[in-house]
Amino acid sequence: MTTTLQDCRDRDAQDPLRPLRDLFVRPSGQIYLDGNSLGLAPKATAARVAQVVQQEWAQDLITSWNKAGWVDLPQRLGNQFAPWVGARQDELVFTDTTSINLFKVLTAAARIAAEDAPVRRKLLTERSNFPTDLYIAESICAQHGLQLVLLEPEEILGALQDDAAILLLTQVNYRTGAMHDMAQVTAKAHSHGVLCVWDLCHSAGAVPIDLHAADADFAVGCGYKYLNGGPGAPAFVWAHPRVVNRCAQPLAGWFGHAAPFAFTPGYEPAPGIRRYLCGTQPIISLSALECGLDVFSAAQALGGMGALRAKSLALTDLFIALVEQHCAGHGLTLATPLAHEKRGSQVCLARDEGLGVDGQGSGAYAIVQALIARGVIGDFRQGDGGVGVHRDILRFGFTPLYLGYEDVWNAADELRQVLETGEWRAARFHQRHAVT
Repeated sequence: MTTTLQDCRDRDAQDPLRPLRDLFVRPSGQIYLDGNSLGLAPKATAARVAQVVQQEWAQDLITSWNKAGWVDLPQRLGNQFAPWVGARQDELVFTDTTSINLFKVLTAAARIAAEDAPVRRKLLTERSNFPTDLYIAESICAQHGLQLVLLEPEEILGALQDDAAILLLTQVNYRTGAMHDMAQVTAKAHSHGVLCVWDLCHSAGAVPIDLHAADADFAVGCGYKYLNGGPGAPAFVWAHPRVVNRCAQPLAGWFGHAAPFAFTPGYEPAPGIRRYLCGTQPIISLSALECGLDVFSAAQALGGMGALRAKSLALTDLFIALVEQHCAGHGLTLATPLAHEKRGSQVCLARDEGLGVDGQGSGAYAIVQALIARGVIGDFRQGDGGVGVHRDILRFGFTPLYLGYEDVWNAADELRQVLETGEWRAARFHQRHAVT
């Protein structure tokens, strides 16, 4: 049955999460489908940042570390968000970036593995993992004498054998939106003594996560995608209680010290997750992030993650169906799994090679640029010449906090027009920008 624009408007009118849209700045004339890259700004953020700058910094100065609670902000925000990923109180902190936090936990995992089973020499990860994860993994392997093994998704479970030390996976693949079964993979890894490190950048705040139920060892994730903390917002880091105190993380900065204001010359790591802090914390950025986390507190009162996940699946189901109905015959292939249990909160469309201008490339980049010119903001991820997940990707993120069903219908219709008119073939849409 064909879905109409009125059908989508009716669904919006009945949406229990609709009030959350009003908590965000939504630029006029835009349909924003890139929240899996950078979330929208909460309306409260500008005033909160101004308060930090104009009052807490400019007027109260150094007293704000105590008076405004700056010193505890990483832990306070961590406790605020912990339930959304199945973490307990005082187990998670917001600090540094995903890449830095990943370096910390991978180093810790390598040290633990070397102590427990020094014969294990493999660090396993997905070949199409996010590049920063692969780069950090390469660095860890070089420093600790490990072998980096790159795997296709279907090879991962079989590769979990007694010669592996660490498994590093991003729960939701950034290129395809495919989601790993965290509990299943972790259980298989642990049955062979393999430590599991999970990157939650493309899942935290968008899909149900229970780190304790899955029995994960370490996890990291960013604050600027589904958490709407702003560009470069601090990331989070979590370690299971059984491993958190096993070793000191490698960046032994003063905020990770057991008594940072004792100013002793020797380093003594703080107990628990506070040892994963490093230098002086970015208070302005953390304060902006707090506004994004406050939206989740509001969402909790409207049904919590269950409601967010249900709407996310409904939005992505609708987009997939509309593209299937109205954009057939233009070389697009769904790269995102149809099964709900295998899908994150994004829809990725692969574009066949040889369909670009003059038969070169796929034209996927130009199609995305033409959509952006029409006010539909998605993004492009370049392939590596392989098949399946390795092809050029048109990527669309669906954030249930602020997207509606009418937005989805209009976005699919704009994509149809871009393809049918061939306007994407215009030269201006093929000029590459620094950020794609």
